[in-house]
Amino acid sequence: MPPFAAETLLHDRDRRGVATDRAFRSVSVVAGFSVLALLGLILVSTTNAAWPAFSAQGLRFFTSTTWDVPKGEFGALAFAYGTLIVSVIALVLAVPVSIGISLYITEVAPPRLRKPVIYTIDLLATIPSVVYGLWGVRVFAPWIDPRYESIAGWFDSIPVLNTVFNGRPISGVSFMTAGIIVAIMITPIITSLTREVLTTVPSSLKQGAYAIGATRWEMIRGAVLPHSRGGITAAVMIGLGRAMGETIAVALVIGSSSVVSARLFNPGDAMAAVIANQFGESTGDYRAALIGLGVVLFFITFFINSLARVWITRGRRRAGIL
Repeated sequence: MPPFAAETLLHDRDRRGVATDRAFRSVSVVAGFSVLALLGLILVSTTNAAWPAFSAQGLRFFTSTTWDVPKGEFGALAFAYGTLIVSVIALVLAVPVSIGISLYITEVAPPRLRKPVIYTIDLLATIPSVVYGLWGVRVFAPWIDPRYESIAGWFDSIPVLNTVFNGRPISGVSFMTAGIIVAIMITPIITSLTREVLTTVPSSLKQGAYAIGATRWEMIRGAVLPHSRGGITAAVMIGLGRAMGETIAVALVIGSSSVVSARLFNPGDAMAAVIANQFGESTGDYRAALIGLGVVLFFITFFINSLARVWITRGRRRAGIL
C-alpha cells in the first residue's frame, strides 16, 4: 500500500473515532440530564398535586400528628416518625447480618458452599413483598406476640429500656414487627451488593496483610473493610431506600395507628403504608394530603442519601482514593 494511501486510511479512521466519541458523549449527556429532568418532573408534579393540602394545613402538615379525615386535619409527623423507626430497626438488624454473610461468602466459605448460599440469597431478593407481608401478619406476628411479653419483662426494671421495649398494649403488629419483616426483606439486597463490593478488593492487599503475619480477621479488618467502606455504605443506603419505601409488607404488619411513641411494641403507621391503604378512597384535599406524604418521603430519602454521599466522599478522601 502506498504511503499516502495508508496515511489517508489512518486519517479517516481517526475522524470516525472522533465522531464516535462525540456521539457517545452526547448520548451520555442526554441520558444523564434525562434522569435529572425526570426526577424534577416527578417532584414538580407531585408537589403541585399536594399543594392544596400544604396551603390548607401550613406547617401543621409537617409538625402535627393528627390525621382526621372527617375534620380535614392532616399531619404527617406520626407517619414520618413511623417510617424512620421501622427503617432504623431494619438497618440495625439487617446490616450486621448482611455484612457477616458477605464476608462468609467471599472470605470463609469453601467453594462448594458459595454457590448454594449465593443462589439462596438471590432467590430471597426476588420474593414479592406481599408474600413477606402475608407471612408476617399470618404467621410471624401471632408467634412473636408472646415473645414481646417476655422481652418486656426482661427490661421492666431498667430505665429507658423499659419504655422502648414495651407497649400499651403489647401487640404482634407493631413498629418492631414491621422493622423485623423489612430487615428480612432488605438483607438479601444489602448482602448481594456488599458481596460484589468485597470481591473487588485487590488480592495484593490481602496477601500483603498475610505476609506481615495478620490473622484472617486482622486481614479483613485492616485490608478488606477499609477498601470496601464506600461500597458497603452505598449498599446500606440502597437497602435504606427500600426500607423507607416499602409499602404492602409494612401496611400489613405495622398496625395502622397514627401515634408517635417510643414503645416499639406499639402499633404505628408509615407514610408509604398510609398511601397504599387510603389512596383508593381519597378525594380532594384528602388525596392531596396523601400525595403530600409522598413528597415528604421523597425529601427525607433525598436528605439521607445526600448525607451518605458526603460521608462516602470524606471517607475516600481520608483513604487517599480521591
